[in-house]
Amino acid sequence: MRSVAISPGLQKRGVGKALVGRFLDEARGLSIRRVFLLTVTAPEYFERFGFRRLDAKEAPEALKASAEFRGACPASAAFMGLSLQAATTPEPGLPVAVLGAGPVGLAAAAKLIERGLPFVVLEAGREVGSNLQEYGHVRLFSPWRYNVDGSMAALLKPTGWTAPDPDGLPLARDIVEQVLRPFARLPEVAAALHLGTKVLAVSREGFDKVKSTGRDQAAFVIRAQRGDERLEFRARAVIDATGTWSTPNPLGASGLPAIGETQATSRIFYGIPDVLGAHRHRYEARRTLVVGAGHSAANALLALAELAKTVPGASLAWAVRSPVLTRVFGGGNADALPARGQLGASLRRLRDAGQLAFFGGLRITEIREQDDALTVIGLSADGRQVQVDGVDEIICATGQRPDLSLTSELRVKLDPWLESTEALGPLIDPNVHSCGTVRPHGHRELAHPEPAFYTLGVKSYGRAPTFLMATGFEQARSVVASIAGDIEAADRVELDLPETGVCGIGVPGVAATGAGCCGDSAPSPIAKPKPAMGKAGGCGPSSCGTGAATPKPPVSRCCR
Repeated sequence: MRSVAISPGLQKRGVGKALVGRFLDEARGLSIRRVFLLTVTAPEYFERFGFRRLDAKEAPEALKASAEFRGACPASAAFMGLSLQAATTPEPGLPVAVLGAGPVGLAAAAKLIERGLPFVVLEAGREVGSNLQEYGHVRLFSPWRYNVDGSMAALLKPTGWTAPDPDGLPLARDIVEQVLRPFARLPEVAAALHLGTKVLAVSREGFDKVKSTGRDQAAFVIRAQRGDERLEFRARAVIDATGTWSTPNPLGASGLPAIGETQATSRIFYGIPDVLGAHRHRYEARRTLVVGAGHSAANALLALAELAKTVPGASLAWAVRSPVLTRVFGGGNADALPARGQLGASLRRLRDAGQLAFFGGLRITEIREQDDALTVIGLSADGRQVQVDGVDEIICATGQRPDLSLTSELRVKLDPWLESTEALGPLIDPNVHSCGTVRPHGHRELAHPEPAFYTLGVKSYGRAPTFLMATGFEQARSVVASIAGDIEAADRVELDLPETGVCGIGVPGVAATGAGCCGDSAPSPIAKPKPAMGKAGGCGPSSCGTGAATPKPPVSRCCR
């Protein structure tokens, strides 16, 4: 906050108090621990909020380097500080609980090992990376360089482990076989890993969601199920990296299952079936409808097209909710990940060659079983009823959503429509962004009002698509540094993601050529922000006041 200045005609009405109070509430919500200010004329005013005068020598180095400390504010300015969060002293010996043993959860475990922090990893599946194994036959479009966490690689290297070719394109199961399983066999990981342990709920020991006093001093309690046994684990901090794969979106365009969808589940596959392998029998000599506009749908459609070349009677249809397919087909040669661009280009060729029945802008409302086949009913973009008859199988590739039941007794703050962590919502909203990148972010954006609870990985994106493993690895590094108390390292967030080559899609009046999210009006990717400073009396209109002790990371273009 650069300045607090109230128009003379509106003074003495509590406006300034409301503004400063809101600023401090927002800072608490971002898990900022301390706020500082410089002021000449208003130290008594800020004392009402709990600020106390400090020696300027006590200022964090980030503030000492600011223009305000270097001369924009006079030497006579009072330096003041306010602690927003009491320093918590976790019960000695309590571990950090990592929920989920996928790539991001195990990356967090690797960071905890490096920091010397005790931990447990709770995984519902029978092995690490169980979600990846469900689509293990799918070749990823991101090369190995984006799919191996540096800390995991460093811990594996002394065992004789050899890193894969950084430019190679792995199958999803290759990630499990070549990285996650070897890492899970390390003694320090194996001792902390609990497989077949499904987390049911997370709470605070002795505290429900309502009670506040002493809450941040209480241990977390994680209730889990292993076979017929109910277990409870206690932890000093919780990292939720459970993902979203096990909670797919329905076929119904309203976010609810279509009428009749539940009754037809034996003919609906949610996810990416192994059309040319284990699930081949389901699609031979059948008419299959694929619903979805993402990479999962593209993989399924291309596999079905390959099957149709060799099996008489196999046919395919494709339904998408959006009438505009620019985002679906992707950036082609402009995509920084060539395999991702090729996936969209191959799908475009398949559609243009007439090798499938295409239903654009179809919003499904009902599934009926008629004459040993399914009839799919919905509405077109202009409100007309559309009916797709004679469907034998449906592949639902409409994305996933987070399971929010685990944290119903915790104080979490989510984006109201994406169900991502609140601070990430505006950065990844698919109604606005299609670039596949996100501004560098870390522990502050991944935290919640519940102290020491963090959401990582694809679950941090909620219902938004385009998450890459590399994002989760950097999230894990920042969050673990914060848990360890190394705030300087936690705030030093670096994230360089490959752009899709498609920008601004979905924003009225914004072309895909770079205006809007990728245009010249975007913040400079190399701009170095100053610590946030403001004013409420003294020092001039734009130089001093309250400010976070640690600067935010650089803001990069969404398509950098």
